[in-house]
Amino acid sequence: MRLLSAIIVSYNVKYYLTQCIISLYRAYPNIEIIVIDNNSHDGTCEYIKQTFQQEYGTTLRFIGNRENIGFGKACNRALKESQGKYILFINPDTFVGEDTLDTCITFLQSHAEAGIVGTRMMNINGTFARESRRGVPMPLTSLYKLCGLTSLFPHSPVFGKYYMQYLDASKVCRIDIVSGAFMMTAREKLDQYGAFDEDFFMYGEDIELSYRFLKQHNQNFYLPTRILHYKGESTNKASRKYINDFYLAMLIFFKKHHPHAKLLYPLIYLSVYMLSFKAILTQWYVKAKNKIGLGGVNHARYVFYGSEKMISQGKAISSQASLESTFNIATDTTPSAILESVTESKIPTYLVFDMSIFSYASILEAFDATTKSNFMIATHYPDLGLMITNKDTFNINP
Repeated sequence: MRLLSAIIVSYNVKYYLTQCIISLYRAYPNIEIIVIDNNSHDGTCEYIKQTFQQEYGTTLRFIGNRENIGFGKACNRALKESQGKYILFINPDTFVGEDTLDTCITFLQSHAEAGIVGTRMMNINGTFARESRRGVPMPLTSLYKLCGLTSLFPHSPVFGKYYMQYLDASKVCRIDIVSGAFMMTAREKLDQYGAFDEDFFMYGEDIELSYRFLKQHNQNFYLPTRILHYKGESTNKASRKYINDFYLAMLIFFKKHHPHAKLLYPLIYLSVYMLSFKAILTQWYVKAKNKIGLGGVNHARYVFYGSEKMISQGKAISSQASLESTFNIATDTTPSAILESVTESKIPTYLVFDMSIFSYASILEAFDATTKSNFMIATHYPDLGLMITNKDTFNINP
């Protein structure tokens, strides 16, 4: 039996998936990785097999579904095929620091009361992702979020319970809900309490599993070790579809675990419809502004730091995609020093790091510490001819 198995559900994100796998191997070379694909049509299987030829079939396995069976069901299927003592469920649109997996395993090994552990998730500009810690979405807690009280009073233990922002993000904390973007637990506890509830197709599975562990007298934990999460590359969280799918999944959760709260269901339905209507109006407004030329230009610049090989590829990518770019040979410079040296700009700027030189942990640490707000993380893999941002992927060797 291996010590750690990672399970990744993928759907049309082959380049983000590749980056996630690379970061997992760097963090824990002896890891077992199982990718379960929900019928992608972007050539995911072929690309992963080609990219990880040495690992494919040994420490890396690929399971292809003939249809999109949803997140929880796919995770459960892969879980049956895994061999690890500890199980990590991780989204493909993430990467982990080199110290992250060891930190989580060590914590689980030394805390018998621990059910599921999550991490300090970071946004693309280094800011803290509030989804890193959440409270149980009791009907009132969810209602506070739906009506905006959570945003108005984020640090209140009552109104801010949904994101638990009253806790110190730099310290280990007891929390209720661990994000499905990164959940690590012991296999024996999944065997004992069950894995994901397959009544949930896309959203809410992590909430239900976390809550079920709490009800069995386990304690879930937040650890301040860092990962980057692109927050659902294919999901627009301001869209009507996301709002409907997410909050209707919450209704499934309420009906399972809080059947006595039926009087609040109509209020939740009403809030969902109001948010959906707001999303429609917002989309119409943005489209109208763009149509008459008032929407502005979503323009960004790119600053490359890396080896001569990476710089050469960066110039080719920039030429092909018409990117505004500058290039710097940086074989000995740390990400912290780079961030200190760049001048704050009003133009959104991607700092593109050569991942044959820089570590994930050093990049995350640097962006976590900086006070500069208009710089974003981008990565480049010279051996693959691949550059990744939160908005686009560029590959000069498709």
